[in-house]
Amino acid sequence: MALSAHTLKVGDTHEEQIVNNRPRTQLVQYSGASGDYNPIHTDEVFATKVAGYPSVFAHGMLTMGMTGKMLTNYVGDGRLTKYGVRFTRQVWPGDVLTAKATVEALREEGGKHFIDLTVSTVNQEGAEVLSGYASARIDP
Repeated sequence: MALSAHTLKVGDTHEEQIVNNRPRTQLVQYSGASGDYNPIHTDEVFATKVAGYPSVFAHGMLTMGMTGKMLTNYVGDGRLTKYGVRFTRQVWPGDVLTAKATVEALREEGGKHFIDLTVSTVNQEGAEVLSGYASARIDP
């Protein structure tokens, strides 16, 4: 069911767990799908010995994409009009991520209704790994 301007209010939230125990294989698969073969995401020896990280870590755009799926689950397919993020912390293999959208504003432009959201994804420790914003078209 599509979101409706008359049933929403500022402060409403939608939350989903977007990954439970992020597998290393997902990082390799995403490298292939995205064409981003940076070894800090897939090569443990390079990531630890050369780059100095504790392990390989997820592509930021993978986390953005999974958070975006939470948004389309909430507002509906084809309704997002704006979506932007900032990566605030690395995501490691084994992490559990939960994404949340919070209604910041309801507005009308040109006879169409829109919702403005703040977006946040946190890991299992409650540390934010992604922050952002989104807007979507909603029903009257």
